[in-house]
Amino acid sequence: MNVYLAEFFGTMIIILLGEGAVAGAVLKGTKSENDGWLTIVVAWGLAVTLAVYAVGRISMAHLNPAITLALFLMGDFPKEQVAGYIIAQFAGAFVGAILVWLAFLPHWGRTDSAAKKLAVFCTAPAIRSTPANLLSEILATFVLVLALLFIGANEFAEGLNPLIVGGLIISIGLSLGGTTGFAINPARDLAPRLAHFILPIPGKGSSDWSYSWIPVIGPIIGGILGAWCFKALFV
Repeated sequence: MNVYLAEFFGTMIIILLGEGAVAGAVLKGTKSENDGWLTIVVAWGLAVTLAVYAVGRISMAHLNPAITLALFLMGDFPKEQVAGYIIAQFAGAFVGAILVWLAFLPHWGRTDSAAKKLAVFCTAPAIRSTPANLLSEILATFVLVLALLFIGANEFAEGLNPLIVGGLIISIGLSLGGTTGFAINPARDLAPRLAHFILPIPGKGSSDWSYSWIPVIGPIIGGILGAWCFKALFV
């Protein structure tokens, strides 16, 4: 498996399992309906853990354009691979979202809320405020990238790193995710939002494009700031 296919497959796993947990919690008639925020956050953390185990040895498991760009700007990732990684990540997220749609096919028609259907695919703010929402995504991704670099600077028992990374995702979700749903990954939000726009989902409503730039730009800014802080203060 080459590095681009690995990034595609790893990102697809994250979306399939992460958004699958959201679908189970919010769509009508599932056995996990109303499971709540804690279940969703833990599911995202476990999804990332599995994805890192699956492809980390092949592509280093960026699985997030904000991480790829941050590592490139630090000088730790070759520029000729940046575009390929990001395209693979977006493609994997898009396919993962389609798989979630297929997995829950009978439940879309039974769910009356367009907002819940959109929530399966992408994030939305608890309170809509552009400055606050942007700051939330910047801060959460700042913590993500800075913490990932901290983890990479330490030695753990073989095979333990993916568990630590999954725990980091859970920590960010529980501590900082309640404001915007902690996209912290442009591919995780934008590609499934596009899938929501394209797919024939009954009563789906708007894909909320007016908000869509925040979970893209916020994580990119936060990732760059996290990498800069690590390089300036800890290297």
